[in-house]
Amino acid sequence: MKTDMDLYTDYLLSSFGQTTVTDLSKMLDQAVSHDDVTRFVSYLDSGSKALWEQVKPAVWTAEKALDKAEAGLLVIDDTIIEKAYIDENGLVRVHDDHSKDQYVKGINLVSTCITAVTNFSLKLELL
Repeated sequence: MKTDMDLYTDYLLSSFGQTTVTDLSKMLDQAVSHDDVTRFVSYLDSGSKALWEQVKPAVWTAEKALDKAEAGLLVIDDTIIEKAYIDENGLVRVHDDHSKDQYVKGINLVSTCITAVTNFSLKLELL
């Protein structure tokens, strides 16, 4: 069995609790070793460019469905509510805070929204 992004993301999306590569390996009856999954995850690019490559087909599909008079707006918010003085648990974990370029302990929230906007105009002003 081949380790790939679909297998890994399906596992993460279908899990209700803490996820580990060892549990994924057990769930697959050792068809994929936990070392294979660890190596796969360690080589994943998690930057903005990699995210765009993943969501671009869905965004372009939504864009084609829009009327010519409309514009699509995709909003993604990645927030970490810092909880530095609380022990780690099912909700509070250590996360990579890209805005601070460091790891922080807290609750990670990712929100997305896509909407059609009529009579949309964008003005950029330089300060």
